[in-house]
Amino acid sequence: MTDDIDQLLIKALMEDSRRSLKALAQLSGLSSPSVSERLRRLEERGVLKGYTVEIDPRCFGYQLQAIVRVRPLPGQLQVVERQIMAIAEFTECDKVTGDDCFIARLHVRSMEQLDTLLDKLNSHAETNTAIVKKTPVKRRLPPMA
Repeated sequence: MTDDIDQLLIKALMEDSRRSLKALAQLSGLSSPSVSERLRRLEERGVLKGYTVEIDPRCFGYQLQAIVRVRPLPGQLQVVERQIMAIAEFTECDKVTGDDCFIARLHVRSMEQLDTLLDKLNSHAETNTAIVKKTPVKRRLPPMA
């Protein structure tokens, strides 16, 4: 389990993963070595799995974001999973229960590019696509308490 200080450190890192040990120490009321030790233990326990950077895909020309539900044709599950993994524009993919086996997120520069990428899956799967207009809830932590 995590205590209140661990949760404070995790939330601070979620807001800005580049925060220094000194800044985290000031925020938590601990010394920098104590913060470092806590972070090391959180990493060892698998609570903290990594530190990341967030980019805006539009800065790289990706003007559209889509959510694609993918239903592989019979016997094509592994083929479709490999295809999704091989297409770099797919930035997230979950294998789910229900009629669709995968729910994936991808970023594309145009509708034409979206069609081209989905055409690669069409011989092995059915797809249903929704264009993302807005993301009112960005990725966030579930409640820790």
